[in-house]
Amino acid sequence: MHDQESPENLPDEPAPQPAAPPPPERSDEADEGAYAVLRNADYARYLVGRLVASLGQQMLVVAIDWELYRRTHSALALAFVGLSLMVPMILCTIPAGHFADTFSRKQIILVTTVVLTVASLGLTLCSALRWPVGWIYVCLAVIGAARTFLWPASAAFVTSLVPLKQFARAVTFNSGAFQLSCVLGPVAFGAVIAMTPHADAGEHSTAWPVYALNVLASILCFVLVASIRHEHKVKQAEPVSVRSLVEGFRFVYQSKIILGIITLDLFAVLLGGAVTILPMFANDIFRVGAGGFGWLRDAMPIGAVICMVVIAHRPPLQKAGRAMLVSVAIFGAATILFGVANQNCFGRWLALPGAFWFWFSFAMLAVAGAVDNVSVVVRQTLVQILTPDEKRGRVSAVNSLFIGTSNELGGFRSGIVAYLFTVPTFLGSAHATGAIVSTVSGGIGTILVVLAVAWIWPEMRKYGKLA
Repeated sequence: MHDQESPENLPDEPAPQPAAPPPPERSDEADEGAYAVLRNADYARYLVGRLVASLGQQMLVVAIDWELYRRTHSALALAFVGLSLMVPMILCTIPAGHFADTFSRKQIILVTTVVLTVASLGLTLCSALRWPVGWIYVCLAVIGAARTFLWPASAAFVTSLVPLKQFARAVTFNSGAFQLSCVLGPVAFGAVIAMTPHADAGEHSTAWPVYALNVLASILCFVLVASIRHEHKVKQAEPVSVRSLVEGFRFVYQSKIILGIITLDLFAVLLGGAVTILPMFANDIFRVGAGGFGWLRDAMPIGAVICMVVIAHRPPLQKAGRAMLVSVAIFGAATILFGVANQNCFGRWLALPGAFWFWFSFAMLAVAGAVDNVSVVVRQTLVQILTPDEKRGRVSAVNSLFIGTSNELGGFRSGIVAYLFTVPTFLGSAHATGAIVSTVSGGIGTILVVLAVAWIWPEMRKYGKLA
């Protein structure tokens, strides 16, 4: 699961939360179409800016996984990518939320975009000059810190760009833009590598042109966001104290709906994510090379974009809580099927060509991406509309910590499990065994998490209309 993203946010004692709090009332205007929110010039600039930046980031993420695995042939090297992004996220979440509620959210977006530009420039130099891979992890740590400040400010900033009645649509388009960038990112990565002489040279592979393009994408995003006329009006801030800094955690804990959906997403992504080890499936199981790897990376975003189009043209979800639980359960099942759908597992009993297994696995990843998008829309919408504006930055920071940490820690988990089970078995090569065990065990864990969350927080099962 990606949550990705989008990235593409009372008084000190909030009132007790009802078991299933209804969302704020919204007017149903006859002329309110699915694309009305896009006529908002400020939101349109923001959306395009985030799409461009996300496209550059997706190219960068694919390039890092590809280059590291080509240079090291180690699942452990892939695992450390998630760890490098996660540690600064944990350290910076509390100050990031406080900043988003205390300073101009637009200015925070601009400053963090500059930092991401510099980090991408550092990756360009690391790759072009063949510096040790340790420097790549240093640049990733800087990216992780910058994203931690960017995400809560960006999520809370959107609520001031669009009317409340259009917010669920805005979240849908934000998620769709992020997933579209996930579709185009691997394709663009493959095209750039194909056009770069000697880029795909085994242990001497380099992806510096991809990182350089991300520098340009970040600059364009900066220009678009800077042109937005709206400025976040900062309300009188609470005195800086331990209580004010951790208010986001306190509010999330007291709101059972928000706590339940964030916890569900946290553990589902932690256990069910298999994106980090896709290079192992491409190289050691399907043996499809860089082109096939690009298709595997595209599968989940393609499913998510299709889902986004469907959601945008349908009325708001009527049983949002149940829809999220079912979606995450399907995500877990699709992950299991992806892990076992290959000749290593069933080739001895089913005489099917390798192309069949590859495209069936692609379809399972697409299904996982589609249902993941449902959970993203539900979570992002509820977190923002159930949180008072003066707390949105800190609550969004907590949300970003849970989701971002689960993405990166999930990548670390999948890489570590694959590394620990990298042993020759009847499943094929040593690397194939590790990848299959990591993926299947994660999918099973995801389904168990859904059952646990549905039992612990029955409020989620009962939550009704999303907007």
